[in-house]
Amino acid sequence: MNILFLTENFPPETNAAATRVYERAVYWAEWGHDVTVITCAPNFPHGKLFDGYANRWRQVEDMDGIRVVRVKTYIAANRGVVRRTLDFLSFLATGTIGALREPKPDVVTATSPQFFAAVAGWLVGLLKRRPFVFELGDLWPVSIEAVGAMKRGPAIRTLEKLELFLYRRSAAVIALTHSFEQNLTSRGIAPGKISVIVNGVDASRYQPRDRDQELAREWGLAGKFVVGYVGTHGMAHGLGNVLDAAELLADADGIRLFLAGAGAERDALIEDANRRGLKNVVFIPPQPKSEMPRIWSLCDIALVHLKNNPVFAGVIPSKIFEAMAMGLPILLAAPGGEATAIVEDNGAGISVPAEDPAALAAAARRLAAGEQERMGLARAALRASERYSRERQAAEVLEVYRAVGASGPNGR
Repeated sequence: MNILFLTENFPPETNAAATRVYERAVYWAEWGHDVTVITCAPNFPHGKLFDGYANRWRQVEDMDGIRVVRVKTYIAANRGVVRRTLDFLSFLATGTIGALREPKPDVVTATSPQFFAAVAGWLVGLLKRRPFVFELGDLWPVSIEAVGAMKRGPAIRTLEKLELFLYRRSAAVIALTHSFEQNLTSRGIAPGKISVIVNGVDASRYQPRDRDQELAREWGLAGKFVVGYVGTHGMAHGLGNVLDAAELLADADGIRLFLAGAGAERDALIEDANRRGLKNVVFIPPQPKSEMPRIWSLCDIALVHLKNNPVFAGVIPSKIFEAMAMGLPILLAAPGGEATAIVEDNGAGISVPAEDPAALAAAARRLAAGEQERMGLARAALRASERYSRERQAAEVLEVYRAVGASGPNGR
Protein backbone atom coordinates (compact mmCIF):
# COMPACT_ATOMS: atom_id res chain seq x y z
CA MET A 1 0.00 0.00 0.00
CA ASN A 2 0.91 3.64 -0.42
CA ILE A 3 0.11 5.32 2.92
CA LEU A 4 0.09 9.11 3.34
CA PHE A 5 0.09 10.09 7.03
CA LEU A 6 -0.28 13.61 8.46
CA THR A 7 0.89 14.31 12.00
CA GLU A 8 2.29 17.47 13.56
CA ASN A 9 4.49 15.44 15.94
CA PHE A 10 7.13 12.97 14.79
CA PRO A 11 10.61 11.90 15.98
CA PRO A 12 12.96 13.17 17.15
CA GLU A 13 10.05 14.51 19.22
CA THR A 14 9.17 12.00 21.93
CA ASN A 15 5.55 12.56 22.87
CA ALA A 16 2.98 9.77 22.60
CA ALA A 17 1.65 10.66 19.14
CA ALA A 18 5.13 10.94 17.62
CA THR A 19 6.19 7.60 19.07
CA ARG A 20 2.98 5.80 18.09
CA VAL A 21 3.04 6.95 14.47
CA TYR A 22 6.75 6.30 14.00
CA GLU A 23 6.92 2.83 15.57
CA ARG A 24 3.98 1.54 13.54
CA ALA A 25 5.24 3.11 10.33
CA VAL A 26 8.58 1.33 10.78
CA TYR A 27 6.72 -1.98 10.66
CA TRP A 28 4.74 -0.95 7.59
CA ALA A 29 7.93 0.00 5.78
CA GLU A 30 9.59 -3.28 6.81
CA TRP A 31 6.58 -5.13 5.41
CA GLY A 32 7.09 -3.52 2.01
CA HIS A 33 4.60 -0.66 2.09
CA ASP A 34 5.36 2.89 0.93
CA VAL A 35 4.90 5.27 3.86
CA THR A 36 5.10 9.05 3.60
CA VAL A 37 4.69 11.16 6.73
CA ILE A 38 3.85 14.86 6.42
CA THR A 39 5.00 16.68 9.54
CA CYS A 40 6.83 19.83 10.64
CA ALA A 41 10.31 20.63 11.87
CA PRO A 42 10.65 19.12 15.36
CA ASN A 43 10.10 21.69 18.09
CA PHE A 44 7.65 20.19 20.61
CA PRO A 45 7.10 20.98 23.46
CA HIS A 46 9.33 24.04 23.96
CA GLY A 47 8.71 25.68 20.59
CA LYS A 48 12.45 25.53 19.84
CA LEU A 49 13.91 23.76 16.83
CA PHE A 50 15.83 20.59 17.56
CA ASP A 51 19.52 20.63 16.66
CA GLY A 52 20.18 19.97 13.00
CA TYR A 53 16.75 21.11 11.77
CA ALA A 54 15.51 24.30 10.14
CA ASN A 55 11.98 25.62 9.68
CA ARG A 56 11.96 25.43 5.86
CA TRP A 57 9.05 25.29 3.48
CA ARG A 58 9.96 21.74 2.50
CA GLN A 59 12.64 19.27 3.55
CA VAL A 60 12.67 15.54 2.91
CA GLU A 61 14.51 12.81 4.81
CA ASP A 62 14.46 9.04 5.10
CA MET A 63 13.94 7.66 8.60
CA ASP A 64 14.12 3.87 8.88
CA GLY A 65 12.44 3.40 5.51
CA ILE A 66 9.81 6.08 6.11
CA ARG A 67 9.75 9.07 3.75
CA VAL A 68 9.44 12.10 6.02
CA VAL A 69 8.40 15.41 4.49
CA ARG A 70 8.71 18.36 6.86
CA VAL A 71 6.86 21.60 6.09
CA LYS A 72 7.22 25.10 7.50
CA THR A 73 4.91 26.12 10.34
CA TYR A 74 4.45 28.89 12.84
CA ILE A 75 6.33 27.55 15.85
CA ALA A 76 5.03 28.06 19.38
CA ALA A 77 5.70 26.47 22.75
CA ASN A 78 3.11 24.06 24.10
CA ARG A 79 1.40 26.63 26.29
CA GLY A 80 -1.25 29.30 25.89
CA VAL A 81 -4.10 29.31 23.42
CA VAL A 82 -3.59 31.98 20.76
CA ARG A 83 -0.05 31.12 19.63
CA ARG A 84 -0.69 27.38 19.82
CA THR A 85 -3.80 27.82 17.69
CA LEU A 86 -1.73 29.70 15.11
CA ASP A 87 0.74 26.82 15.21
CA PHE A 88 -2.06 24.30 14.58
CA LEU A 89 -3.62 26.35 11.78
CA SER A 90 -0.29 26.86 10.05
CA PHE A 91 0.21 23.08 9.87
CA LEU A 92 -3.32 22.74 8.52
CA ALA A 93 -2.29 25.02 5.64
CA THR A 94 1.27 23.92 4.91
CA GLY A 95 0.62 20.26 5.72
CA THR A 96 -2.24 20.21 3.22
CA ILE A 97 -0.12 21.84 0.52
CA GLY A 98 2.78 19.51 1.25
CA ALA A 99 0.58 16.42 1.09
CA LEU A 100 -1.04 17.52 -2.16
CA ARG A 101 2.41 17.53 -3.78
CA GLU A 102 2.79 13.81 -3.06
CA PRO A 103 1.74 11.03 -5.47
CA LYS A 104 -1.79 9.77 -5.10
CA PRO A 105 -1.87 7.34 -2.16
CA ASP A 106 -4.12 4.39 -1.44
CA VAL A 107 -5.21 5.96 1.84
CA VAL A 108 -4.81 9.28 3.64
CA THR A 109 -4.71 9.22 7.41
CA ALA A 110 -4.11 11.72 10.20
CA THR A 111 -3.95 11.54 13.96
CA SER A 112 -5.17 13.64 16.83
CA PRO A 113 -3.86 15.35 18.79
CA GLN A 114 -3.55 17.87 17.38
CA PHE A 115 -7.00 18.23 15.90
CA PHE A 116 -6.29 20.40 12.86
CA ALA A 117 -3.97 17.74 11.43
CA ALA A 118 -7.14 15.69 10.99
CA VAL A 119 -8.78 18.58 9.14
CA ALA A 120 -5.79 18.63 6.79
CA GLY A 121 -6.04 14.86 6.31
CA TRP A 122 -9.72 15.05 5.41
CA LEU A 123 -9.08 17.88 2.94
CA VAL A 124 -6.21 16.02 1.25
CA GLY A 125 -8.34 12.88 0.97
CA LEU A 126 -11.15 14.91 -0.56
CA LEU A 127 -8.95 16.63 -3.12
CA LYS A 128 -7.05 13.46 -4.02
CA ARG A 129 -10.27 11.44 -4.04
CA ARG A 130 -8.85 8.88 -1.66
CA PRO A 131 -10.35 7.52 1.58
CA PHE A 132 -9.49 9.41 4.76
CA VAL A 133 -8.95 7.55 8.05
CA PHE A 134 -9.21 9.57 11.26
CA GLU A 135 -7.04 8.17 14.03
CA LEU A 136 -8.59 9.35 17.29
CA GLY A 137 -5.82 9.70 19.85
CA ASP A 138 -7.63 12.24 21.99
CA LEU A 139 -11.19 13.54 22.30
CA TRP A 140 -10.84 17.14 21.19
CA PRO A 141 -12.11 19.78 21.95
CA VAL A 142 -13.61 18.28 25.12
CA SER A 143 -10.13 17.53 26.50
CA ILE A 144 -8.97 21.15 26.23
CA GLU A 145 -12.14 22.21 28.04
CA ALA A 146 -11.43 19.58 30.72
CA VAL A 147 -7.97 20.98 31.51
CA GLY A 148 -9.29 24.54 31.62
CA ALA A 149 -7.43 25.77 28.54
CA MET A 150 -10.72 27.01 27.08
CA LYS A 151 -14.12 27.62 28.59
CA ARG A 152 -17.29 26.29 27.06
CA GLY A 153 -18.74 28.83 24.68
CA PRO A 154 -19.25 29.51 20.97
CA ALA A 155 -15.68 28.50 20.07
CA ILE A 156 -15.97 25.08 21.73
CA ARG A 157 -19.39 24.45 20.20
CA THR A 158 -18.07 25.35 16.73
CA LEU A 159 -15.13 23.00 17.15
CA GLU A 160 -17.47 20.20 18.25
CA LYS A 161 -19.47 20.65 15.03
CA LEU A 162 -16.24 20.42 13.04
CA GLU A 163 -15.23 17.35 15.05
CA LEU A 164 -18.47 15.54 14.24
CA PHE A 165 -18.18 16.58 10.59
CA LEU A 166 -14.78 14.89 10.39
CA TYR A 167 -16.03 11.68 12.00
CA ARG A 168 -18.94 11.51 9.58
CA ARG A 169 -16.88 12.27 6.49
CA SER A 170 -14.06 9.86 7.30
CA ALA A 171 -14.02 6.43 5.69
CA ALA A 172 -13.07 4.96 9.06
CA VAL A 173 -12.22 6.07 12.57
CA ILE A 174 -9.50 4.28 14.52
CA ALA A 175 -10.14 4.85 18.22
CA LEU A 176 -7.40 4.12 20.74
CA THR A 177 -9.86 3.31 23.53
CA HIS A 178 -13.31 1.77 23.88
CA SER A 179 -14.40 4.90 25.74
CA PHE A 180 -13.71 6.95 22.63
CA GLU A 181 -15.85 4.55 20.62
CA GLN A 182 -18.69 4.87 23.12
CA ASN A 183 -18.46 8.65 23.01
CA LEU A 184 -18.72 8.68 19.22
CA THR A 185 -21.60 6.23 18.96
CA SER A 186 -23.52 8.13 21.65
CA ARG A 187 -23.25 11.18 19.39
CA GLY A 188 -24.60 9.44 16.33
CA ILE A 189 -21.46 8.11 14.61
CA ALA A 190 -22.10 4.76 12.96
CA PRO A 191 -20.47 1.93 14.97
CA GLY A 192 -19.53 0.13 11.78
CA LYS A 193 -16.97 2.75 10.80
CA ILE A 194 -15.15 2.69 14.17
CA SER A 195 -12.31 0.26 14.89
CA VAL A 196 -10.90 0.16 18.42
CA ILE A 197 -7.17 -0.55 18.31
CA VAL A 198 -5.65 -0.11 21.76
CA ASN A 199 -2.19 1.41 22.01
CA GLY A 200 0.90 -0.72 22.48
CA VAL A 201 4.66 -0.87 22.95
CA ASP A 202 7.56 -1.97 20.78
CA ALA A 203 9.10 -4.78 22.80
CA SER A 204 12.27 -4.61 20.72
CA ARG A 205 12.95 -1.19 22.29
CA TYR A 206 11.62 -1.72 25.81
CA GLN A 207 12.51 -4.71 27.96
CA PRO A 208 13.67 -5.36 31.53
CA ARG A 209 17.14 -4.13 32.40
CA ASP A 210 19.22 -3.42 35.48
CA ARG A 211 19.31 0.08 36.92
CA ASP A 212 21.69 2.34 35.05
CA GLN A 213 24.09 3.12 37.88
CA GLU A 214 25.77 5.96 36.03
CA LEU A 215 22.47 7.80 35.65
CA ALA A 216 21.45 6.92 39.19
CA ARG A 217 24.60 8.54 40.57
CA GLU A 218 24.19 11.55 38.28
CA TRP A 219 20.69 12.26 39.59
CA GLY A 220 21.21 11.32 43.22
CA LEU A 221 19.10 8.17 43.01
CA ALA A 222 21.71 5.57 43.93
CA GLY A 223 20.49 3.38 46.77
CA LYS A 224 17.03 4.96 46.77
CA PHE A 225 13.57 3.51 46.15
CA VAL A 226 12.47 5.39 43.05
CA VAL A 227 8.91 6.19 41.99
CA GLY A 228 9.30 7.58 38.49
CA TYR A 229 7.01 9.54 36.19
CA VAL A 230 8.24 9.51 32.59
CA GLY A 231 6.31 11.63 30.11
CA THR A 232 4.62 14.92 29.41
CA HIS A 233 4.19 17.38 32.27
CA GLY A 234 0.95 18.82 30.97
CA MET A 235 -2.34 20.24 32.15
CA ALA A 236 -4.00 16.83 31.82
CA HIS A 237 -1.64 15.14 34.27
CA GLY A 238 -2.28 16.92 37.57
CA LEU A 239 1.34 16.56 38.68
CA GLY A 240 0.97 19.13 41.44
CA ASN A 241 -0.58 16.23 43.34
CA VAL A 242 2.78 14.40 43.13
CA LEU A 243 4.41 17.32 44.91
CA ASP A 244 1.68 17.20 47.58
CA ALA A 245 2.43 13.49 48.05
CA ALA A 246 6.15 14.24 48.23
CA GLU A 247 5.52 16.55 51.18
CA LEU A 248 3.81 13.67 52.96
CA LEU A 249 6.81 11.44 52.21
CA ALA A 250 9.40 13.91 53.47
CA ASP A 251 10.18 11.68 56.47
CA ALA A 252 10.94 8.66 54.23
CA ASP A 253 14.54 9.42 53.24
CA GLY A 254 14.85 6.22 51.21
CA ILE A 255 12.07 7.19 48.77
CA ARG A 256 12.56 9.49 45.80
CA LEU A 257 10.04 10.71 43.26
CA PHE A 258 11.41 11.70 39.90
CA LEU A 259 9.71 13.35 36.97
CA ALA A 260 11.38 13.04 33.57
CA GLY A 261 10.11 14.88 30.55
CA ALA A 262 8.83 18.20 29.29
CA GLY A 263 5.54 20.02 29.07
CA ALA A 264 3.62 23.20 29.72
CA GLU A 265 3.59 22.67 33.49
CA ARG A 266 7.21 21.62 34.02
CA ASP A 267 8.72 25.02 34.88
CA ALA A 268 5.90 25.79 37.31
CA LEU A 269 6.32 22.40 38.98
CA ILE A 270 10.06 22.92 39.44
CA GLU A 271 9.45 26.38 40.90
CA ASP A 272 6.79 24.99 43.26
CA ALA A 273 9.04 22.13 44.40
CA ASN A 274 11.86 24.59 45.12
CA ARG A 275 9.52 26.89 46.99
CA ARG A 276 8.39 24.01 49.18
CA GLY A 277 11.95 22.80 49.72
CA LEU A 278 11.18 19.28 48.46
CA LYS A 279 14.48 17.41 48.58
CA ASN A 280 12.85 14.09 47.66
CA VAL A 281 11.72 15.19 44.17
CA VAL A 282 14.12 15.03 41.23
CA PHE A 283 13.35 16.59 37.85
CA ILE A 284 15.14 15.04 34.88
CA PRO A 285 15.07 17.09 31.66
CA PRO A 286 13.64 15.74 28.40
CA GLN A 287 15.69 12.92 26.89
CA PRO A 288 15.98 11.52 23.35
CA LYS A 289 13.71 8.58 22.63
CA SER A 290 16.73 6.30 22.46
CA GLU A 291 17.46 7.10 26.11
CA MET A 292 14.02 6.21 27.44
CA PRO A 293 14.89 2.61 28.45
CA ARG A 294 17.81 3.97 30.51
CA ILE A 295 15.48 6.46 32.17
CA TRP A 296 12.89 3.77 32.91
CA SER A 297 15.63 1.59 34.42
CA LEU A 298 15.98 4.09 37.26
CA CYS A 299 12.47 3.25 38.47
CA ASP A 300 11.40 0.73 41.06
CA ILE A 301 7.82 1.79 40.38
CA ALA A 302 6.35 3.47 37.29
CA LEU A 303 3.99 6.29 38.18
CA VAL A 304 1.12 7.01 35.78
CA HIS A 305 -0.84 10.10 36.76
CA LEU A 306 -3.92 11.86 35.36
CA LYS A 307 -6.01 14.84 36.38
CA ASN A 308 -9.19 14.13 38.32
CA ASN A 309 -11.72 14.75 35.55
CA PRO A 310 -14.19 12.24 34.05
CA VAL A 311 -12.89 13.01 30.56
CA PHE A 312 -9.60 11.32 31.46
CA ALA A 313 -11.31 8.11 32.53
CA GLY A 314 -11.39 7.37 28.80
CA VAL A 315 -7.64 7.84 28.34
CA ILE A 316 -5.03 5.06 28.33
CA PRO A 317 -1.58 6.67 28.74
CA SER A 318 0.99 5.01 26.49
CA LYS A 319 3.52 4.97 29.35
CA ILE A 320 1.51 2.12 30.87
CA PHE A 321 2.63 -0.18 28.06
CA GLU A 322 6.23 1.00 28.14
CA ALA A 323 6.38 0.34 31.89
CA MET A 324 4.87 -3.12 31.41
CA ALA A 325 7.46 -4.02 28.79
CA MET A 326 10.22 -2.83 31.15
CA GLY A 327 8.84 -5.22 33.77
CA LEU A 328 7.93 -2.42 36.16
CA PRO A 329 5.04 -2.43 38.64
CA ILE A 330 2.65 0.45 37.97
CA LEU A 331 1.27 2.93 40.46
CA LEU A 332 -1.71 4.50 38.72
CA ALA A 333 -3.48 7.64 39.92
CA ALA A 334 -6.47 8.15 37.63
CA PRO A 335 -10.23 8.74 37.71
CA GLY A 336 -11.05 5.09 36.96
CA GLY A 337 -11.82 3.96 33.44
CA GLU A 338 -9.91 1.82 30.96
CA ALA A 339 -6.41 2.58 32.23
CA THR A 340 -7.40 1.41 35.71
CA ALA A 341 -9.01 -1.72 34.27
CA ILE A 342 -5.89 -2.62 32.26
CA VAL A 343 -3.59 -2.25 35.27
CA GLU A 344 -5.85 -4.02 37.76
CA ASP A 345 -7.18 -6.78 35.48
CA ASN A 346 -3.65 -7.74 34.47
CA GLY A 347 -2.39 -7.55 38.05
CA ALA A 348 0.30 -5.18 36.76
CA GLY A 349 0.11 -2.65 39.56
CA ILE A 350 -2.11 -0.84 42.01
CA SER A 351 -4.37 2.16 41.53
CA VAL A 352 -5.32 5.05 43.75
CA PRO A 353 -7.86 7.84 43.25
CA ALA A 354 -6.77 10.74 41.09
CA GLU A 355 -5.40 13.81 42.87
CA ASP A 356 -5.44 12.18 46.32
CA PRO A 357 -1.96 12.89 47.73
CA ALA A 358 -2.51 10.88 50.92
CA ALA A 359 -3.49 7.79 48.94
CA LEU A 360 -0.54 8.26 46.58
CA ALA A 361 1.93 8.64 49.43
CA ALA A 362 0.51 5.62 51.26
CA ALA A 363 0.78 3.49 48.13
CA ALA A 364 4.40 4.54 47.63
CA ARG A 365 5.22 3.54 51.23
CA ARG A 366 3.44 0.21 50.81
CA LEU A 367 5.29 -0.68 47.62
CA ALA A 368 8.63 0.46 49.01
CA ALA A 369 8.16 -1.90 51.96
CA GLY A 370 6.70 -4.83 50.03
CA GLU A 371 9.37 -6.46 47.91
CA GLN A 372 7.40 -9.67 47.33
CA GLU A 373 4.35 -7.70 46.21
CA ARG A 374 6.49 -5.64 43.83
CA MET A 375 8.06 -8.73 42.32
CA GLY A 376 4.66 -10.28 41.68
CA LEU A 377 3.33 -7.10 40.07
CA ALA A 378 6.47 -6.81 37.93
CA ARG A 379 6.11 -10.36 36.60
CA ALA A 380 2.45 -9.78 35.78
CA ALA A 381 3.24 -6.48 34.07
CA LEU A 382 5.83 -8.10 31.82
CA ARG A 383 3.42 -10.92 30.89
CA ALA A 384 0.69 -8.40 30.10
CA SER A 385 2.95 -6.40 27.77
CA GLU A 386 2.90 -9.29 25.30
CA ARG A 387 -0.79 -8.60 24.67
CA TYR A 388 -0.10 -4.98 23.74
CA SER A 389 2.64 -5.19 21.14
CA ARG A 390 3.24 -2.37 18.66
CA GLU A 391 3.61 -4.96 15.90
CA ARG A 392 0.09 -6.22 16.59
CA GLN A 393 -1.25 -2.69 16.59
CA ALA A 394 0.52 -1.91 13.30
CA ALA A 395 -1.02 -5.00 11.67
CA GLU A 396 -4.53 -4.15 12.88
CA VAL A 397 -4.30 -0.55 11.65
CA LEU A 398 -3.05 -1.80 8.30
CA GLU A 399 -6.12 -4.01 7.97
CA VAL A 400 -8.33 -0.93 8.35
CA TYR A 401 -6.33 0.85 5.65
CA ARG A 402 -6.65 -2.12 3.32
CA ALA A 403 -10.39 -2.32 3.85
CA VAL A 404 -11.07 1.34 3.09
CA GLY A 405 -8.49 1.44 0.29
CA ALA A 406 -10.35 -1.29 -1.51
CA SER A 407 -13.70 0.46 -1.04
CA GLY A 408 -13.23 3.60 -3.13
CA PRO A 409 -12.78 7.31 -2.35
CA ASN A 410 -15.29 7.41 0.46
CA GLY A 411 -14.40 4.08 2.01
CA ARG A 412 -17.72 2.58 1.02
